[in-house]
Amino acid sequence: MLDKIALVILIIGGINWGSIGLFQFDIVSWIFGGQSATVSRIIYTLVALAAIWCISLLFRENAVTEESDSRQ
Repeated sequence: MLDKIALVILIIGGINWGSIGLFQFDIVSWIFGGQSATVSRIIYTLVALAAIWCISLLFRENAVTEESDSRQ
């Protein structure tokens, strides 16, 4: 469950970065009152923590792959 939450947060962060890159528009700061607003900073921090957590996904074995390999 934590993996899915981290991925959702990371997707939100990616969409925000995409809007910054394409349109020079920061959605998070627009919604929460600027980049220095406390809520914006919390969201930026959550995105960073989710990205760090998702690094572990690169090094984990996939349970679905392991199950299909053991059936063969």
